Amino acid sequence: MSIVAGYGIFRAAREEANELFDYELRSVAVSLPQSVAADELANRQSADFEGLQDDHIVIQVWDASGHPTYQSASGGILLRQRTGFESFEFAGHRYRVYGLRQASRFVQILQPMSVHDELALKLASRTLWPLIGILPLEIALVLVVVKRALRPVNALSNSLAERSLETLSPIDPSKVIPVEIRPLVDALNDLLNRLDSALHAQRVFVADAAHELRTPLTALKLQIQVAQRDHARLDDGDLLRKLEDRVNRAIHLVQQLLTLAREDAELKARPGAANLHRVATQVVSDLSVLAEHKQIDLGLECFGAAATEDAAIVMGDETSLITMVTNLVDNAIRYTPAGGRVDVRLHAREADVALEVVDNGRGIPPADLNRVMDRFYRAGNTTGLGSGLGLAIAEKVAAKHAAYLVVQNREDMQGLKVCVRGLRLVPPGPTTRGVRPAQQTAA
Repeated sequence: MSIVAGYGIFRAAREEANELFDYELRSVAVSLPQSVAADELANRQSADFEGLQDDHIVIQVWDASGHPTYQSASGGILLRQRTGFESFEFAGHRYRVYGLRQASRFVQILQPMSVHDELALKLASRTLWPLIGILPLEIALVLVVVKRALRPVNALSNSLAERSLETLSPIDPSKVIPVEIRPLVDALNDLLNRLDSALHAQRVFVADAAHELRTPLTALKLQIQVAQRDHARLDDGDLLRKLEDRVNRAIHLVQQLLTLAREDAELKARPGAANLHRVATQVVSDLSVLAEHKQIDLGLECFGAAATEDAAIVMGDETSLITMVTNLVDNAIRYTPAGGRVDVRLHAREADVALEVVDNGRGIPPADLNRVMDRFYRAGNTTGLGSGLGLAIAEKVAAKHAAYLVVQNREDMQGLKVCVRGLRLVPPGPTTRGVRPAQQTAA
């Protein structure tokens, strides 16, 4: 700040010096007597010219016809300029000139700019010396103020440095925190809360994985031990089928756990556009083999605007939506008896799309409906392979897309209906370009 102030003072002093010298040049030109062109007058000492040599002023005079009639002894050959004030450069020096046209002559008064700068420097130095004198005091005052202002920041830094790795509690808002860093503290608290939630989810995942994997792996180990004790042969079809079932259950559980962990890692769906018609078509096509193995009629139905191409494009992550629909359809196929029916239905409305997966299986006991979306929970009437994670994964994906899952028995009590509602449609425009429509498929 002192440097800036010093520069400003010098500029102001220079402007004042320029004004003062401009006034002097004009005064000399106006007061110059008509007889100054005489050599004897110009070369003698006179009160009219007293002090002009000290200011390095050069006087030039031309007659009415433009012939030079006088030039002061201290001046060189300088070109004639226009009327009024001008600045120009001659022979490596900068000059300030004032030209005055009179009835019988043209008078030109010049002065080097170095004289202006010298006077400006003298004027500025008289003001700068006190400023330079108080500069150390200013520096000391700034250091004291900054040190005092940063004291809460240093205390906050020390408090964070002393925390253990397991401590993710937010910073106490009751502490004295400067207003300037309050947004930083709020953002840091939000980050700590999200990290704590992520680590908690990770710990829960590890605990659940260890607990759930223990059962199929223990059963597999017991099956092998029984086979060894009974000296079962390796070509025993029943033994191999049981071992394969145990391994398949462990593989399915691991896949579901990894899928759940991936979905838990993201609080919101990644921005994008997904053609829900294409997603449903792909899932139905991929799971048609499983449905045919159980002789289940699996199909896709579209109602209303969903039957139109590009009418079921929703905002969200297509990969996550495929995971959601796959789990819903896979669940329906697993718990529907052989020879049953599973329908995937799309209903496109004005602003959103509803997706339904309807089967004619056993349904869910009313007492279990409120818990079927809990992780690892399986209804009392379920049989066969399963991990209890399918609906939990689907519910997680729906929540990420600002949608919700509704699980209910069919009105005729002949199966289950799972509905995903609130998937928002993408407004028509550039965001929908490049999203290919899917064809209606039935298996």
